[in-house]
Amino acid sequence: MSEQAADVTRLDHEGDDEYEHHGGFPKYEPVTPGPDWARFVDGMRTLQDLAVSVDAPDDVLAAAADQVEKLTALLGPHVAPEGRSPAGRTIELPGRGSLLLPPWNIEKFGPDGVRSTGMFRRYHLGGNGAAHGGTLPLLFDDLMGMIVHAYGRPISRTAYLHVDYRAITPLNTTLAIEGKVDRVEGRKTYITARLKRGETLLAECEAMMLVLLPGQP
Repeated sequence: MSEQAADVTRLDHEGDDEYEHHGGFPKYEPVTPGPDWARFVDGMRTLQDLAVSVDAPDDVLAAAADQVEKLTALLGPHVAPEGRSPAGRTIELPGRGSLLLPPWNIEKFGPDGVRSTGMFRRYHLGGNGAAHGGTLPLLFDDLMGMIVHAYGRPISRTAYLHVDYRAITPLNTTLAIEGKVDRVEGRKTYITARLKRGETLLAECEAMMLVLLPGQP
């Protein structure tokens, strides 16, 4: 297990009493599934890339649709409740093993901030070789949640997320995103983060995360 994964595991077991009092969230404890999970997720990411980029003849599409229907029939009986699937809980994998998240890897995770690196793929294309503008708030919002957790704050929701786009974000290029807590005021946690390509600033974000009250979902 990486140092970052160990830190996440440690934090998941700190403040359990406080954790239980906010919103009834399931406990997202890190897991390490077998090697086939990584192969499955990587294959599904490639399938997503292909699904938005192919221009295949009808017979190929018909054959592909048949395979997709067989796959959904195979996996359907194994749907798990929230917090039970390895998706989103496999810290060692890009995007924590979740297809929702861009395939980025956590490099730093602690009270002084969170940093991850990765790239946007064909699936994230907006146009003219650039990542879709809507993928950046997703990336930032996920980072904000990790920052709050790494800082040791109770379960929080995003109150606002303000993204300033500074330059075109390219596909298939290694990028880095990093952020930290600026200040805490009662239930409010204020965070800033930046997305960069080398020394080039692509986007920056300000967010406020709000600690949930007892019973809030």
